[in-house]
Amino acid sequence: MTSQRTRERLLGRLIDQGIQSMQVLDIIRSTPRHIFLDEALSHRAYEDVALPIGYNQTISQPYIVARMTEALLKSGSLEKVLEIGTGCGYQTAVMAQLAKSVYTVERIKPLLDRAKRNLKLLKLRNIDYKHDDGSAGWQQHGPFDAIITTAAPQQIPQELLLQLAEGGRLLIPVGGDDSQELQLISRHGDEFSTEVLEAVRFVPLLVGQLQH
Repeated sequence: MTSQRTRERLLGRLIDQGIQSMQVLDIIRSTPRHIFLDEALSHRAYEDVALPIGYNQTISQPYIVARMTEALLKSGSLEKVLEIGTGCGYQTAVMAQLAKSVYTVERIKPLLDRAKRNLKLLKLRNIDYKHDDGSAGWQQHGPFDAIITTAAPQQIPQELLLQLAEGGRLLIPVGGDDSQELQLISRHGDEFSTEVLEAVRFVPLLVGQLQH
């Protein structure tokens, strides 16, 4: 179920799809994705697919996790990273192995509690958690070198842009159910440049809808 062979097969698929960073690939290889899934789905943990985690949310496809992580790693510092949408904690786990500090925000309390348990199992201690509406960021701990968003707004929240440090990057899917694109936005003073990476499909970023 979680054999080295299935993990290596996943790595091969990621390389075929263009993931080049050995650092990212090594982290994907060593991070046990099966612990982030319900037992009934754990046998599919090393397939390159998104899978349900409850509450109408999903654990992202490994390719997307690798692609987003690699894009941020290539583009600058990862001292202090903000994640919007903790989910079950898988992307958090990958990012925490690269960044000095990760601040992660989740609006669904049971998912946040599950993510904390998962990440404690991996002994990752450089993560701070918040149960809140992610569209507002986490101003108290900003500015951030990078902000990664795992849910798609129709329009980019200004608060996230303003919490970027000089040279900081926001990686965010933008769009509705029919069409989304992954954007990498970099801050230069009061100006922002945007690079479109590829078409994606994420759950929507919901504003002001906390779940306990």
